[in-house]
Amino acid sequence: MPPVTPQNTHTPRLVIYHQTHYTPDAKYISLLPLLTEATDTVKITHLILAAIHLNSPGNIHLNERPPTDALFIPLWEELRVLQDVGVKVLGMLGGAAKGSFARLDGTDAQFEEYYVPLRDMVRDCGFDGLDLDVEEEMSLFGIIRLIDRLKSDFGDDFLITLTPVATALQGGRHLSGFDYEALEVMRGRQVAWYNVQFYNNWGSLTGFEGYGGIINMGWKAEKVVAGVLTNPGNGTQGWVEASELARTVTMLKVLFPGFGGVMGWEYFNSTPGGEERPWEWAEVVGRAIRGD
Repeated sequence: MPPVTPQNTHTPRLVIYHQTHYTPDAKYISLLPLLTEATDTVKITHLILAAIHLNSPGNIHLNERPPTDALFIPLWEELRVLQDVGVKVLGMLGGAAKGSFARLDGTDAQFEEYYVPLRDMVRDCGFDGLDLDVEEEMSLFGIIRLIDRLKSDFGDDFLITLTPVATALQGGRHLSGFDYEALEVMRGRQVAWYNVQFYNNWGSLTGFEGYGGIINMGWKAEKVVAGVLTNPGNGTQGWVEASELARTVTMLKVLFPGFGGVMGWEYFNSTPGGEERPWEWAEVVGRAIRGD
């Protein structure tokens, strides 16, 4: 049995995904207001940059372009600033666009063809970790092999997270193929936490039942970060208005000691500020997480 971590040492995480980097009229969407609009503290603990796709051996895209594309220069510069003030920056692999994990789930030779360029890209980008958003069939052996190699290459401090839909931790059907309970048993020490999707008809955070259902299955609250849409336009279902979410978070902290935190998909149009002031979501939710 691992040692029990005292509850008062855990601070719930505030995680935001960032996939839309430019407006339709090619205006760059800055992350710096997350810092410059803060009054006394950084609003987020982790930023996850989406989305990395493995197209063919050595052909890796961040969304629709290579990570080295000049379009991303201001993005990389701002991510370094966030890291300098203590925000951990992870890359997100996979997501709704399928194929990356299937390519990492083949023979050992095929795995090497796709993994080595990914490893080099992660190193070049200076990520603090990698978020594995497996929304396609993958074997338990395949995800364990990937986790083991990442830990071997980057060390114990490198963060590995996964992003299951809520039903995956409730014993229901899901998108990833492998059994998350089996993964937790076999490699739980290597997985920092789970960014659980309570949206797109896989769950809801309008009350406490969905999160409680996961905890009742035996999952540790410290490892379950509750994910919501930050804007109703970011998915089919699962947006929770920021002030209502803040009230829910306050209660979740009481009901489930060690509450893992909140994740938002995604930054650029987060309400209540919308595209003009997207950082306000982190401000409202962050106050609830910190108990301000």
